[in-house]
Amino acid sequence: MEIMMFVVADPDVDPGEVDQEAVAEWDRTMAEQGVLKRAMRLRPVDEAVTVRVRGGETIVTDGPFTESKEWIAGYDVLEVPDLETAVEIAKGDVLARHGALELRPFWTLYGKD
Repeated sequence: MEIMMFVVADPDVDPGEVDQEAVAEWDRTMAEQGVLKRAMRLRPVDEAVTVRVRGGETIVTDGPFTESKEWIAGYDVLEVPDLETAVEIAKGDVLARHGALELRPFWTLYGKD
C-alpha cells in the first residue's frame, strides 16, 4: 500500500528548532528499510498559487490551497502493508513534533489493488 505523508508546517514552531540531521537520518533509515519511496521539500507558501475554475472563469490566487495558518511543507511517499504501519512509522519522524504528518492512502488505479 502506498501512503502519501504530507508534512504540515506549523508557523507557531520555529523552523530553526528542527534537527535537520535527525530528519536526514530518519529519511536514510526509512529508505534503507524500503519504506520511503520519495521525499521532497516544497518551496515556501509565498511562492505558491491556487487555481480554481468557477462558472467558466479561471481564478488564480496567491498562497497555498488551504485556508489555514498551517501549510504543506513537503511530502513523503511510503510503501507499507497498511495504514496502521504508516502511523507507527510517522510517530518516529522528528517532524511530527514540529507540525503534523497527514497520512493519506493513494487510490488504486483501474480497480487494481
